[in-house]
Amino acid sequence: MRIVDFRIVRFQFARDRVIGDSQVRIAHAHVATIELIADNGMVGLGFLATLFNPLPAQAEIERIFRAEIWPGLEGQAPAALVHRVRRPRGGNIRGASLPFGEGVDQALWDLAAKKLDMPLWKLLGGSKTRVKAYASGLDFHLSDDDFCALFDHAASIGYRAFKIKVGHPDIERDLHRLDLLVKTVGKPEAIMIDANEGWSPQQTVRNMNKIRDAGFDILWIEDPCLRYDFEGLKMIRAGCPFTLVNSGEYFDAHGKRQLIEARGTDMINVHGFVSEVMRIGWLAAEHGIPVSLGNSFLEIGVNMAIALPEVEWLEYSFQNFDHLVETPFEIRDGWIQAHDRPGHGLVLSEAARSEWAVPEVLANDALPPGPVNTRLPH
Repeated sequence: MRIVDFRIVRFQFARDRVIGDSQVRIAHAHVATIELIADNGMVGLGFLATLFNPLPAQAEIERIFRAEIWPGLEGQAPAALVHRVRRPRGGNIRGASLPFGEGVDQALWDLAAKKLDMPLWKLLGGSKTRVKAYASGLDFHLSDDDFCALFDHAASIGYRAFKIKVGHPDIERDLHRLDLLVKTVGKPEAIMIDANEGWSPQQTVRNMNKIRDAGFDILWIEDPCLRYDFEGLKMIRAGCPFTLVNSGEYFDAHGKRQLIEARGTDMINVHGFVSEVMRIGWLAAEHGIPVSLGNSFLEIGVNMAIALPEVEWLEYSFQNFDHLVETPFEIRDGWIQAHDRPGHGLVLSEAARSEWAVPEVLANDALPPGPVNTRLPH
């Protein structure tokens, strides 16, 4: 199998709700799909996404891809590329003009697994058939009513663990949201909170003790302080023995390795690159550190979550992306299920290709209403 061609489709659409945290607010999705086409007709799919600004026009994305990425892919065997070890030096330590890397990695692994007629999670060595999913609201900017409606729905369809955003300048607002959550969902299996680096280490210790004194049992606090403050993270671990620190989301593989070796976290948060997640998973197993699978586009990370024995939880955030693929992953009673399809399990929807593609950059206020989120009541 050799790679002989590629296709790129650009998307731009409104989200069905404003998502975000104590630091950012996001109302629109900016996505492109990358399809790598092999000489036997098989297609590998990957996703390119930016959070805050629209991607360039499709023709410009294609131009950059052809100039910067395609020379390293054309005529190559996907299985060889996913296992290739590179020697980065000097000016070669740099990213592309657009963040193609994750999508190319996904598409290559998709092709490698399809060549063997195996689901990717099986190719990666997985033996589990499902992973627990927790309902993550990305809820910082929601009204109290919308916050309660989202988590009430999640509980009604079987979720038993929930993560909310904290880090408000007034800790009383965070306590209020936790109180609303418990009143809405009852006694959950687990509550996680995410400050998105909104606190200092000292603030974190004070706030976590206030949260505990208010009667809330928190499984983990995610990214409480600045990512590279390893001493501060260790101080939080020592000062809050009643909860876990979950960090690493914002780091690449190099940073995650440094964080693990510094003993700056109780859990390591991974998502994105298939190759990178597996390498960090192996390293975490060596250090006896649990792994949590954070948000990955359309939950493609379920393949790695099933394959890594250290993963107990996968994040699901009810984003309105399902229209982009033919068959989204099944989530039933709070568990995301293994699939039996060759490859990573996602195929670009022909309806999305024809009806939702936006080749040129549009102003956000020129976009139509966003696609319906079929996993939420509407």
